[in-house]
Amino acid sequence: MSKQTNAYGEVRGAVLIGAGDAMTAETFRAVDPASGAALEPVFSSAGSDHVEAACALAEAAFPSFSETNPEARARFLDSVAEAVAELGAPLIERAMAETGLPRARLEGERARTIGQIRLFAALVRTGDWVQATIDPAQPKRVPLPRSDLRRRHVALGPVAVFGASNFPLAFSVAGGDTASALAAGCPVVVKGHPAHPGTGEMVARAVRAAVAACDLHAGVFSYLPGPSNALGTALVADPRIKAVGFTGSRGGGLALMRVAAGRAEPIPVYAEMSAVNPVLLLPGALRTRGTALAAGFVRSLTLGAGQFCTNPGLLIGIAGPELDAFAETAAAAIRESAPHAMLTADIRVRFERSVAEMAARPGVVTVAHGEATGPGGAPAILLRTAGARFLADPALTDEMFGPAAILVAAADAAEVARIVAALPGQLTATLHLDRADERLAAGLVPVLARKAGRILANGWPTGVEVAPAMVHGGPFPATSDGRTTSVGTLAIERFLRPVCYQDLPDALLPQPLRPDNPWHLTRRIDGTLSPAFGR
Repeated sequence: MSKQTNAYGEVRGAVLIGAGDAMTAETFRAVDPASGAALEPVFSSAGSDHVEAACALAEAAFPSFSETNPEARARFLDSVAEAVAELGAPLIERAMAETGLPRARLEGERARTIGQIRLFAALVRTGDWVQATIDPAQPKRVPLPRSDLRRRHVALGPVAVFGASNFPLAFSVAGGDTASALAAGCPVVVKGHPAHPGTGEMVARAVRAAVAACDLHAGVFSYLPGPSNALGTALVADPRIKAVGFTGSRGGGLALMRVAAGRAEPIPVYAEMSAVNPVLLLPGALRTRGTALAAGFVRSLTLGAGQFCTNPGLLIGIAGPELDAFAETAAAAIRESAPHAMLTADIRVRFERSVAEMAARPGVVTVAHGEATGPGGAPAILLRTAGARFLADPALTDEMFGPAAILVAAADAAEVARIVAALPGQLTATLHLDRADERLAAGLVPVLARKAGRILANGWPTGVEVAPAMVHGGPFPATSDGRTTSVGTLAIERFLRPVCYQDLPDALLPQPLRPDNPWHLTRRIDGTLSPAFGR
């Protein structure tokens, strides 16, 4: 084991509350999804007393952490990124054992995780997230004078983050929700996903090491592993938690939303839940490159055993020889595709059940079914139905989480438009088009913008770039709040709220709004952006 791993990445099976470790009598194990074998060590299951302790520490940390200056907070985020990087090969090896995902995929995901933490560090340094705005007093204004008004964005409070099953690094312990909440100045309590607790603990220890190295309050970060739904419910119900970040199933997200709404003080749950990510195969594109589109579709469908929130689970085209040829080519590729192990036995069971239920719907036929090998292998599947049948049966828009999709053959362009208009909220929508299709696409894009958070042309939705312009969100039920994103710098706004200070003496103003501008922010003064100095 490397020196870095001894420092940060030990796996003891502990609950991490601030700077302390706790062991419990109630335990669980990680399982190798490819073989079904239990992995060492035994992991402690956090309980209500650990929730209480972690939330109390987070509340104690909030006053000082939320007022850290941009440079100090950015240095902390950079320290987190460095500590995760220093975990080295043992982190990847542990994640491989717990998820069945290949090394290259996990190495890429680690790079993304580190990159998005550093992206938020860079954002914090700019101070743009403060949105400092000053409308100076106008005592001589008629008919009434104007008070001095100064506004900034402040952190909401402690945030609960739920680790995702399908992204053990990028959407888990130090993933996008945690990074954006910490960037906003919110202490974080992570409910680790039970499918990869060793991976989670290694990353959690790295985050905790960064907290200590930056001399921050220990309550800035805690990690609560455990398989029970009661643990997550208790965390969301705790009155000190002020927001929730969640990536997972629709059922899980809706359950947390009900808990949050039922509190004496309701709080926002930013849940990324489910989507089928429709792909529109327009006639010109099918005619000129249908074979290539079929190959690209199957690669995207089977990537990571289809366990991506942006998996292309719905294809829409106009019935005819070109669509039939596409289906035949895709079917051949599916039959030849190698199955991959799904993340957990439970995910595999739910996948098989959802496919069976979808295939049994009236008017649905199975076009192709890949071969299943090994205890965890998930075969790729393509189903097909007619546009009229799809419009008549809302259940056909349900997600089959895994390498399965349904191809909808519309009667004509008008029926394609009706299908798009009937879709529920999505994370993505994709148009495959050629120049000849642009007139048809022009009528579809405005409708797709009402349905999805990201619209692609001539690509595949799997793969989310971490960049300021990225939106990884969408209208309900893809997410609980379509105004937000969980990827990209805009994600920080989920954990901030505006506060206006009216006529406060200079000595009582927070630093971002003081006349001498000690944080050196660019501020909007009387409607005009002002350089980072003075009043």
